[in-house]
Amino acid sequence: MLLRSVAAGLLGVAALTSVAFAEPPASLSESSLQGNWRASKVVGLRVYNDNNENVGSINDLIMDKSGNLKAAVISVGGFLGVGSRLVAVPFEKVKFSNEAVAYTGASNAPNAGNRPTPSTTTTGSAANDKNSSTASTSKPNPWYPDHAVLNATKDDLKKMPEFKYSE
Repeated sequence: MLLRSVAAGLLGVAALTSVAFAEPPASLSESSLQGNWRASKVVGLRVYNDNNENVGSINDLIMDKSGNLKAAVISVGGFLGVGSRLVAVPFEKVKFSNEAVAYTGASNAPNAGNRPTPSTTTTGSAANDKNSSTASTSKPNPWYPDHAVLNATKDDLKKMPEFKYSE
């Protein structure tokens, strides 16, 4: 009986020791994460439609318990966030672009809607060198895209049911 108790005790100590000396999780280096985007920078991105019209901005990202992104919550309407409403769209419907939004209208035409001009389309800090020919085409930030694209008009999004966070 004593031999069984000693054997069970030694087995328990061996099991606890293996947990205590287990290797910590490996940390990831910056180079191993290059090409991926920071979720904190994706929230807040402007969303444009296929006609380069600003239709809203990403307010939140919803993911399942395994970490897969399921929906983008987009803030539409309103002015400076006042009077806006939230709608949820399937994440796979949202596309991202590293290139700045290009304005394709005539140079003497007024700025239609919220369509940006080329000098206001970067989300990161860009060099403001007037002598440089690349001042309006800054290098894209490797940690987040320039903007999101959704194939919908502002009216389409306003007609969608409002997204509300349940308690």
